[in-house]
Amino acid sequence: MKTRSLPLYVVVWVVGIVMVTPLLYALISGFKTTDQLSENAFGLPSPWVTSNYTDVLGSASFWQMLGSSTLIAVGTTVLTVGAAALAAFALARFAFRGREMMFTLFTMGLMFPFAVAILPLFVLLRTFGLLDNPWGVILPQAAFGLPITIVILRGFFRAIPGELEEAATLDGCGPFGFFWRILLPMARPALGTVSVLAIVASWNNFLLPLLVFSEQTWWTIPIGVQQFQGQYSADIARVFAYLILAMVPALAFYAVAERQLIGGITMGATKG
Repeated sequence: MKTRSLPLYVVVWVVGIVMVTPLLYALISGFKTTDQLSENAFGLPSPWVTSNYTDVLGSASFWQMLGSSTLIAVGTTVLTVGAAALAAFALARFAFRGREMMFTLFTMGLMFPFAVAILPLFVLLRTFGLLDNPWGVILPQAAFGLPITIVILRGFFRAIPGELEEAATLDGCGPFGFFWRILLPMARPALGTVSVLAIVASWNNFLLPLLVFSEQTWWTIPIGVQQFQGQYSADIARVFAYLILAMVPALAFYAVAERQLIGGITMGATKG
């Protein structure tokens, strides 16, 4: 059994090394000066320079962008998961005319590229006065996150036995009470999965915040990376330090939520 698994382990290790090597290179390069990078690009720093990281951590703009990204990601996740859970509940537990057609419309949203909607979305946000407003990013992100979230949650909700709903009804529990008290707690792995996906998608979104925010007040981390890279294009070591610090929150969150994400996907595959 171990001999048969050996090629798989080798592939996993190779893929892991390929993915980790650029991160380690950027991390170590952040402790160098630009002159050290030019003279010894792949060696260890000599001496180690910590000012690149401390200067970024001491910058108020970095923490401001970090807070903006966090606020937008949390708002997007709450709105996406809340609306998608209600829609998935209706599409999974209620039989009404046109239900499958409506679900098909949501699944078609998965094939709709975000870049296509940039121009009409900008006009719409300007009409409603949502430019330079965090809601101008939260609402579109939630709208584009609904299809995949509904598809995932509907599968979990449909897997809940109908006998459980009948028993809850006999005990005097209405449809919303069944949804709130029984269905949501049982679907916690699925809710955790879609929450992680929504937060990561919002955190990495660059195009929409760039479109909406013209003032630095609400700039997010991806915009900050672009601006910092343009400002310090000659100081490559400082750019490496900024990139690493910008990735730390997302990596830390994913490390904490990895078990929840994998567990939700595995459970969904088993139920499906």
